[in-house]
Amino acid sequence: MAPSQQWVEKYRPKQVKDVAHQDEVVRTLANALETGNLPHLLFYGPPGTGKTSTALAVTRELFGPQLYKTRVLELNASDDRGINVVRTKIKDFAAVAVGRGVSDYPCPPFKVIILDEADSMTEDAQNALRRTMETYSKVTRFCFICNYISRLCKTIILCFRIIEPLASRCAKFRFKSLNQDVMHGRILHICSEEGVQMGSEALATLSRVSEGDLRRAITYLQSATRLYGSSITSKDILSVSGVIPDNVIQSLLQACTSGVFDQAQKEVTNIIAEGYPVSQIFSQVYDHVVESPEISDEQKAKICQRLAEADKCLLDGADESLQLMDVCSNTMRALCNMTQECSYV
Repeated sequence: MAPSQQWVEKYRPKQVKDVAHQDEVVRTLANALETGNLPHLLFYGPPGTGKTSTALAVTRELFGPQLYKTRVLELNASDDRGINVVRTKIKDFAAVAVGRGVSDYPCPPFKVIILDEADSMTEDAQNALRRTMETYSKVTRFCFICNYISRLCKTIILCFRIIEPLASRCAKFRFKSLNQDVMHGRILHICSEEGVQMGSEALATLSRVSEGDLRRAITYLQSATRLYGSSITSKDILSVSGVIPDNVIQSLLQACTSGVFDQAQKEVTNIIAEGYPVSQIFSQVYDHVVESPEISDEQKAKICQRLAEADKCLLDGADESLQLMDVCSNTMRALCNMTQECSYV
């Protein structure tokens, strides 16, 4: 292995059975591999849970290393998302028939097109792709990979923004978020292989900041190792992850709780001077507010509403310092009770 190789690729599962915490998906796909009969596939779930790794592992086990390059076309639909790509690159690849390969692998008489981030494709491109799927289904299988947006959506189609005719032609597989035990086991395995020392506190921090995304956790681990050596601490993980230190968030909320505008303004000035991303500040303030037992539900609702409005303003290009100051002033107003007056002057 090259020393500069990304650990995400180095430790990517090479076989379907090696995919962690997706037992139902692994069991179903293992049966499909035994028969060599693969339907159109739709993988969905949070990022970093093994969707792309599973798709690559399935195709490698189907065709083997010799036929993989000629039988599998992998596209990132967020880049190749227009109708012209469907009419040229995808259609040209799908139209060519192939025979059954002669090797130790199943090598069924069809090819596979993997479309990562398929929910980014335009509706026109998806409609064109529908016709391609119908015409060449005997010689080409499609594997769509996407993230869902909200658990509250009533249908998978709305979550993905994939048109119904495409989704209805696929066998759907939901990838679950990785729990802490699975994350810890995989990270400790990589640490053992790479000679990295990581304590339980640093491991818990890595699991927390990666939010169930194993790919992100491995990337943070490798970045910390390159910067700080083979002994990793919680501080090192926080440094490479871009997460705001808890003491910064606590100081900001304490300033808002004090009801003194000048104190809150000083904290905002310090945060902007340090170069912390305000969108990340909003995310962590939200977590602290929601989890705080000292803040009433009504106060939480007022603060979270303002956080959402300010976050939308940031997306529209608003000034970060002004939006953060606006959130702080509204948080002060929400936290001031009937017996305490906020000092705005």
